[in-house]
Amino acid sequence: MDWNHYRFRSLWPLTAAPGTVYEALERAEDYPRWWRQVRQVTRLDETTGIIRIRSVLPYDMTFTAREVRRDPAAGVLETALSGDIEGWARWTVTPLGPGSLARYDQVVSVTKPLLRRLAVPGRPVFRANHTLMMRSGRRGLVRHLEAV
Repeated sequence: MDWNHYRFRSLWPLTAAPGTVYEALERAEDYPRWWRQVRQVTRLDETTGIIRIRSVLPYDMTFTAREVRRDPAAGVLETALSGDIEGWARWTVTPLGPGSLARYDQVVSVTKPLLRRLAVPGRPVFRANHTLMMRSGRRGLVRHLEAV
């Protein structure tokens, strides 16, 4: 087992329409306004940006996200990630009753040296940290969408 390799999936049921959710998620530069763990997004060009995140644990992760798929009709936003993590992340927004479901899938390997050294004892804590970040992101998006 590669202790530095992670697969994550988060499901966010939301009351907003799929198109509204998709529009919010495709504007990554706005994430710091509603997702407090996304500390900074610096747009490099139309398809690439540098993202700095920090959840409960006292470390930042910085990575470049490069868009590889943007498909509003299918509700898919996918990025390739490089930096403190290497891999990919994908949002898929679909109808769910009168609202929508935002599904987040991520497959990454950690490259940040400190986290690699702590891979075995830290793995459950790192996974919990990610879970808390995603819960907070959902709450922030709900508030953001209600304010729109």
